[in-house]
Amino acid sequence: MPKRKPKQWDSLFFWLTVTLVTFGFLIFISASLGLFAQGEVSFGSIAIRQFLLGIVAGFAFLWGVSHIPYTYWERFALPFFLLSLIVTTLVFVPGLGFTYNGATRWLDIFGVSFQPVELLKIGFVVIMAAWFSHAGDKVKTVLFGVIPLLIALGLVAGVLFAQPDTGSFLVIGLTAAAMFIAAGARLIHILGLGVLGAVGLSILVYIRPYLQDRLLTFINPAVDPLGAGYQIKQSLIAVGSGQWFGRGLGQSIQKFNYVPEPLGDSIFAVFAEEWGFVGAVILIGLFTALALRGYKIAVNCKDTFGKLLVVGLVTTIAAQSFVNIGALIGVLPLTGLPLIFISQGGSALLMALISVGIILNVSRYASK
Repeated sequence: MPKRKPKQWDSLFFWLTVTLVTFGFLIFISASLGLFAQGEVSFGSIAIRQFLLGIVAGFAFLWGVSHIPYTYWERFALPFFLLSLIVTTLVFVPGLGFTYNGATRWLDIFGVSFQPVELLKIGFVVIMAAWFSHAGDKVKTVLFGVIPLLIALGLVAGVLFAQPDTGSFLVIGLTAAAMFIAAGARLIHILGLGVLGAVGLSILVYIRPYLQDRLLTFINPAVDPLGAGYQIKQSLIAVGSGQWFGRGLGQSIQKFNYVPEPLGDSIFAVFAEEWGFVGAVILIGLFTALALRGYKIAVNCKDTFGKLLVVGLVTTIAAQSFVNIGALIGVLPLTGLPLIFISQGGSALLMALISVGIILNVSRYASK
């Protein structure tokens, strides 16, 4: 148990989250109009599910988790990680998992679909925070620092590459790097893991044709405008059409049968078209402020486990958000990752708000 008496949670971090979720739901409703107009979905099946499962249930869990002392996560770190890993592998069980666009990443339980990798992201952060805090200064050694990290990443990679879900593994890898650095790892080990990661990614691109296509379209979006380059081309058209102040709420043209997945990983392009450069800067500023405030909570936490827990969870949210945005404006290859707090996916929003709840609990024990 933390020795400090719990105080009020960090109100700025909470209200930044509320602002992003509220702003995100408004963006989501607007982006949904394209599919509603085409008769592909009903308002009840999309918006209400996002609101009830993502926002209502998410904030209920946020409040509950924020009152659970964060040290409980350290006590059950290993079983929680193993459980999240097992649940993620259930996508391969016939009748439970299902495939969409060539990827097997979803579970269907009683008519409700969700991506268990969102749970795995939290499980990974918890187990690594627990291990690094337990290792202490030994994290500077290969035996207690590098090897345990590689084992955990190897287990995660085995499940995610089989789906395949390279984007989520990239986010987990960035999270692992941030936690390893925050734990006090040696620079030579950090650089070594960076080289190893670059080599591994190169091999993966070589053996996965769809990753080669994404890399080629990143280098030259016009190389296959009606195939692999279609999404980035249409996304850039949407972003550019927004100009300074956008077309206006609900006025996007690209969401009507042009931009693929306007509710999913392309939702930022729809937003940029409607809100323009100014709106895009404001949204990116909100994510940046959330990340910086989260890291400040980590700095103020005197407990190593709490500090690493916050670093991991904040990095997961920030990395996925900025990778998504970067891909849609052409500065990063497409990954298929949703935009946290905004894209369709009640379960993803639920897990993100649970992460926020954990961070808020740590903030209740952190020094001012």
